[in-house]
Amino acid sequence: MKRIACFHLFNDYSGSPKVLKTILEGLLGKGFEIDIVTSRGGVLDELKEHDRLRLRQYDYRFARNGILRLMRYLRVQFVAFFMALGYMFKKDTVIYINTILPIGAAIGGRLAGKRVIYHYHENAKAKSTFYRILAKLMQFIASDIICVSEFQRKYIRRKRRVHVIPNALQKRFTDNIVPDAENAFRQKRVLMLGSLKGYKGTKEFIGLANRMKEYNFELIINDSEENIRSYIKRNCIDVPENITVHPRQNDVVEFYNRATVVLNLSNRRMFIETFGLTALEAMTAGLPVIVPTVGGIAEMVENGVNGYKIDVQELDAIEEKLKEILNNEDLFLYLANNAKECSKKYTSEKMTDSIEHLILDKY
Repeated sequence: MKRIACFHLFNDYSGSPKVLKTILEGLLGKGFEIDIVTSRGGVLDELKEHDRLRLRQYDYRFARNGILRLMRYLRVQFVAFFMALGYMFKKDTVIYINTILPIGAAIGGRLAGKRVIYHYHENAKAKSTFYRILAKLMQFIASDIICVSEFQRKYIRRKRRVHVIPNALQKRFTDNIVPDAENAFRQKRVLMLGSLKGYKGTKEFIGLANRMKEYNFELIINDSEENIRSYIKRNCIDVPENITVHPRQNDVVEFYNRATVVLNLSNRRMFIETFGLTALEAMTAGLPVIVPTVGGIAEMVENGVNGYKIDVQELDAIEEKLKEILNNEDLFLYLANNAKECSKKYTSEKMTDSIEHLILDKY
């Protein structure tokens, strides 16, 4: 079995399409033929030059209006359903669903008599009723489910053919990152990558910058400059001079190469990270991290070894740890070296080999 039909709803530069790109590059290198159905304008567009990959794309944009967003979503699911159904007479084809959103493709794939493998990135339990419904349908439809952490798996009621395969980074990232602990310590720069969603800790990060004006802060928000300016104005946020806010970036290597420590301030009361790609990026760059105390992201961090686990509600404690890391070179070097060592558990080769074995497994 060497053909994969892969469906991903929204192709941008966030975590799940980046992980998918890494997987597909690895599988192409192993001789698979791949069709990918997704939207235009994101990281998956970079795969179009591969000889054994066919990229089938549609127009899709996120809408802030709920009714319009649902209409766009349903339109895409209708199209994806018939695309997946079209593989009925193509032998040795697996339907690969990235995230739980492409439900139309999953239903079409099952009706076509194909194995349907879900790569489940979300924490549906912590999201809306709509996501929880999709998660239940996934458990009914899927031949196999890939979870990205043990934390994520324990919230799935179904136990049969549920696999844990941790995420890994794009080769482009790992090839270009330049860990330099001594230089990183001199930078005194705190980095966070997030979004404008309330649970991602953007306001709190800017608040830390206001508290710690003797240090440099850098924030990358996965959105446009226009939306970022509107968000700051609407929420009356005081942005101090010691923080630089960047819009969506195609390549984040340079930001890690000049950072000292990386934060994830997701609010565990509103949202729980199932993995934590930015934490892995940071550790690969040899940088300590501060992350929430629960979730898949917390599985990656050992307190006082490669970083710290502190919830966003405890900003005083986060500020104190940041000052310790930024001012104590021995502590920083210890955390940085352990972070780099820990990152070696999460390689693209291990991830791709595990997924290849799963795809070729005919029970």
